[in-house]
Amino acid sequence: MNTSTGAESAVRDLLRGQRAFFDNGRTLPLPFRIHCLRELQHAVLKRQTDIEDALQTDLRRSHFESFLSETILVLAGIKHAVKNIPHWAAPQKIRPSILNFCSTDMLIPEPYGLSLIISPWNYPFLLTLGPLTAAVGAGNCAVLKPSELAPASSSLLEEIVGAVFNPEHVAVIQGDADTARDLLSRKFDKIFFTGSARVGKEVLKAAAERLIPTTLEMGGKSPCIVAETADLPKAARRIVWGKLFNAGQTCLAPDYLLTHPSRKDELLKLLVKTIKSFYGRDIKNNPDYPRIINEKNFLRLSSYIEPDKVVCGGEQDIRDLYIAPTILDGVAWDDPVMTEEIFGPVLPVLTYASLEEAAQRIKAREKPLALYLFTSDQRDVDFFWSKCSFGGGCVNDTLTHVINERLPFGGVGASGMGRYRGQWGWREFSHLKTLSRRNNYPYIPLRYPPYSAKERFKSFLAHLFRC
Repeated sequence: MNTSTGAESAVRDLLRGQRAFFDNGRTLPLPFRIHCLRELQHAVLKRQTDIEDALQTDLRRSHFESFLSETILVLAGIKHAVKNIPHWAAPQKIRPSILNFCSTDMLIPEPYGLSLIISPWNYPFLLTLGPLTAAVGAGNCAVLKPSELAPASSSLLEEIVGAVFNPEHVAVIQGDADTARDLLSRKFDKIFFTGSARVGKEVLKAAAERLIPTTLEMGGKSPCIVAETADLPKAARRIVWGKLFNAGQTCLAPDYLLTHPSRKDELLKLLVKTIKSFYGRDIKNNPDYPRIINEKNFLRLSSYIEPDKVVCGGEQDIRDLYIAPTILDGVAWDDPVMTEEIFGPVLPVLTYASLEEAAQRIKAREKPLALYLFTSDQRDVDFFWSKCSFGGGCVNDTLTHVINERLPFGGVGASGMGRYRGQWGWREFSHLKTLSRRNNYPYIPLRYPPYSAKERFKSFLAHLFRC
């Protein structure tokens, strides 16, 4: 569905239909939820090659990289949800308090209702169908607004969703930023947004006007620290892989490198060597290396590349939206490349004199979505994990903490709010309703007025709760 022609009544009718579908209890039975997710799984498997072709059209991403970063993670998430939803959705008995004895206390999960999922262009299938799996598994209806910057992927998403779901249950609405603003002006019961912090603020502001619970998955300048004890050959391979995956257009990508001065020269040589081993000398014509999404992002990334600081790379072709893997040295903390999330194949390298200085530099910025540390010393791990706040991270690797659907994924502060993946995503789309059930007996008059005759019980009750 497209709102660019001003079909506001169509959107209004769609939401009215979804509200009726939800209010009639159609989404509540667990067999219905599981059936829908299995059908979605079958549809993704059936269209796997089409998904990879669409991503190649939008991003020039290789089929294997698309399978590794999107298809397999979507399928793993659906399989995990189908297996565990009966357990997640079961009412949970809670141990009562001594102050409320003789009660049966419960947590009863219930879906929010109508969900709006706004997804980005960089991983359009994973970051749309992942939250959708959680929303449907929790018993919600959903409207999906994919990014207009990846038109082939967005169009295929609409086909896949349309083949699986009744539009009164799940529907796709295509459009640009004005379409997103129009949807944000409407009454939903839950909003899930993935994208930049700038747009995230607009989403949160719109949600606040209607008191809609909101999950924001954003990004930030995720640091990658290379300590003195790091295994440099392994670190170089894993840093280059994480940084150049999807040409650096990954919210979790290492944004900048912090290394001890004694290891910098050797590390730079290994990074350059690794890039050549991964992509060869003719990177532009290597089918494994993606492109920048559009001219706007190309120009932004190009502005960060100062020729006198280029260690390797720097080559650009705006007609092909190609920017070579680029490493920058001699970078200062106030350089333009260090002022915002890079989101591209440009890696600035800085040094630190001590771990304390590195931590202070990281803490002086907004809390990042990820932090990566390469070291052989557990004391380094303990130091950074206790000193720095971040969404999640890895020791001696990059990106891989997002693979496990049993681990929650999300940011903190400016990098996001809320967590998802697996049960954590299901919880994001569920309200845990409390219930305390009392029998008529026994009769306990202590809590009822008049209170003047019950003063002597105060010290007894206070004693019970003394630590």
